[in-house]
Amino acid sequence: MSIKNALSNPYTKWMEGEGPHASIVISSRVRLARNLNGYSFPHLQDEASAREVMKLAGKALLSKEVEQDAGKIDFVSLEDLSPLDKMILVEKHLISPQLAEDAGAERGLALSEDEAVSVMVNEEDHLRLQVLFPALQLKEAWKLASRVDDLLESKLDYAFDEKYGYLTCCPTNVGTGLRASVMMHLPAIAMTSQVNKFFMSLSKLGFVVRGLYGEGSQAKGGLFQISNQITLGLSEEEIIGNLTSVSCQIIEQEQLARDEMRKDGLAQLEDLVFRSYGILTNAYIISSEEAAEHLSNVRLGLHMGLLRDVEFKKLNELLVEIRPAFLQKLAGKEIDAFNRDFKRAELIRKTLS
Repeated sequence: MSIKNALSNPYTKWMEGEGPHASIVISSRVRLARNLNGYSFPHLQDEASAREVMKLAGKALLSKEVEQDAGKIDFVSLEDLSPLDKMILVEKHLISPQLAEDAGAERGLALSEDEAVSVMVNEEDHLRLQVLFPALQLKEAWKLASRVDDLLESKLDYAFDEKYGYLTCCPTNVGTGLRASVMMHLPAIAMTSQVNKFFMSLSKLGFVVRGLYGEGSQAKGGLFQISNQITLGLSEEEIIGNLTSVSCQIIEQEQLARDEMRKDGLAQLEDLVFRSYGILTNAYIISSEEAAEHLSNVRLGLHMGLLRDVEFKKLNELLVEIRPAFLQKLAGKEIDAFNRDFKRAELIRKTLS
C-alpha cells in the first residue's frame, strides 16, 4: 500500500535529484482546488455532507481510468492515521498542516504508488489535487494534473461558474483554482544585501515567496518556495509559463551570484563548505535549524564541484528524515527534543560519512 510505504520510507518522487536544474530547483508542484456542486464548502458542511463527499471522491479516485494515468491509488481516511503519521505526510509535502491538524471527521487522502499524485479530500476545498515532480518540471506536472483532473471532472459534478471559473472556498483561488510552485535552493542570493529587494520585485510581478512548508513557514537552509499569486484572468498554461520563465531568471541570478562567490573568495567558500561538512559528519547533537544551515552549505559545495561523495538525492531525503515526526518514526517511539537532536546527528553522520 502506497500510504503505508510513505509512512515508513523517506523517499518520494520529488526527491530524485535529477532533471532540469536539479542542483538549484528541488521540486515543482501543481495544485488544483475543486469543489462539488450542491455541497457546502468544507468549513460549512455537516458530517453527513462530508461523508457523501468522501464517498463520491473515493469512488472517482479509485476508478480504473484515473489509475491508468496516475498509477495505482491508495485511499485512506485521516481518522485511521495517528497524529505522528499525519505529521510525516506533512513533512513529505503530501498533505497540508491544515488537514493534519483539523479535528473534524471525514477527511481523506488519495496517494499514487510513486507519491507524485496526491489528493486531499475535505481540506479547505472538497478536493485538492497535487502533482509533485523533481527539479524544474512544471509543464510536465501540469500535464499530469490536467489529465487526472479531466478524468475526475468526468465523474464528479464540479462547482463551476461561466464567468468566474472554478468556485473555491478562498477567493484568491477562484478561476483556474491553480497554484503552481517551485522549491528552490538559493543560498547565494540569500547571502546578498539585495535579497529583500529581489523578493519584493517578485511580489510586484504577482509571485509569492515562502518557506519550505508554504504559507506561514520561514525560509531556512536557503530554501524558498515561489508560487503564483493570481489564479483569475489567466489560463492555466499562462500561469505555468509565467512561473517557469521567472524560475529560469531566478536560476540565472543564483548562478551568477555563485560565480561571484567563487571569483571573489574561493578560500572563504571552501572554508564554508568543508566546515559545514566537517560538523555534519562529526557532530553528535544537532538542532534542525543548525542542520538545515550546514546541509545548505554542503548542497552548495556539491553543485560547485567542491564535494563529490554526496548525492543530491540523499540531501533531498535528509530534508524529510531529519524532521521531528520522521525521527520519532525511525526511533519507534516518542522522543524529546534533546534525543531528536541526538538521533538527527547520528542519521546525518551515517548518511554523509
